[in-house]
Amino acid sequence: MANPTIKLHRYDLPGSVRFTGSVAIDTETMGLQPHRDRLCLVQLSAGDGTAHLVQFPEPRFDAPNLKAMLADKSVLKLFHFARFDVAVLKHALGVTVAPVYCTKIASRLTRTFTDKHGLKDLVKDLCDVDLSKQQQSSDWGAPDLTPEQMRYAASDVLHLHAMKTKLDAMLAREGRTDLAQACFDFLPHRAELDLKGWPELDIFAH
Repeated sequence: MANPTIKLHRYDLPGSVRFTGSVAIDTETMGLQPHRDRLCLVQLSAGDGTAHLVQFPEPRFDAPNLKAMLADKSVLKLFHFARFDVAVLKHALGVTVAPVYCTKIASRLTRTFTDKHGLKDLVKDLCDVDLSKQQQSSDWGAPDLTPEQMRYAASDVLHLHAMKTKLDAMLAREGRTDLAQACFDFLPHRAELDLKGWPELDIFAH
């Protein structure tokens, strides 16, 4: 996947872009506080070497095609650290994203021999690909994205399908597939708790 195809759209997915089965998704925001830091970019890929980038140069989130896809129960949405992205999408677009799969949770349930569960580490370990994180902290709210920003954004979704395949095999091997699914099913609720004011408190604690 040395030369991925990157397609940039503004404010919504074109009606001609459809995803079936599953889609890898990531977001870029102005920061890490969904109530304060606006959504700037949504990246999507079918795992076929093409990344669709939906840019929001301004906080105008009337994106009917994107919203319909996010809410489509027949399409599995793959994320890395879904908790954040699902919360951001809920806050900005008003849509509950489901069903979801989180490669970070799958990694934590299977790769208990390491504490390295970041996307860069996972892609290197599972796909033998080195991701550059140079643009991670760049200005995603700029009206025009640089080629470097677009390549970085695309790289965050191009490998999630391959990672899922390997993580699924590990989950099955360790007998934790059902436990992982229960965690994935709870993620939209965990994101809702974050947005409602319980981001750090463990409500299951004594």
